[in-house]
Amino acid sequence: MTQAVLDDWRTAPVDEKLRATLGFLEKLTLSPDEVSSADAEPVRQAGVSDSALRDAVYVCALFNVIDRISDALDFAIPPPEGFRKGAKVLLRFGYRQPV
Repeated sequence: MTQAVLDDWRTAPVDEKLRATLGFLEKLTLSPDEVSSADAEPVRQAGVSDSALRDAVYVCALFNVIDRISDALDFAIPPPEGFRKGAKVLLRFGYRQPV
């Protein structure tokens, strides 16, 4: 399903709450100056709570900032093995520092 969402979230087999949220986040990312409170209405009508939408916006904003910083500073993308190692650490310790 992840690949289907990456290919086209509009046609991916996801529930309407997620589809509506992704549409809102896409507009927020690509045209932030055009987003208004009216854009949140279809998301709410799909059954997404204000709290859930707010959480999605926070995650979206954080990823947008990280992407812009990493592009500006030319961060290196680790090879697949680096991602596997990182995943093992996160699964074992979560986001807290290992002791």
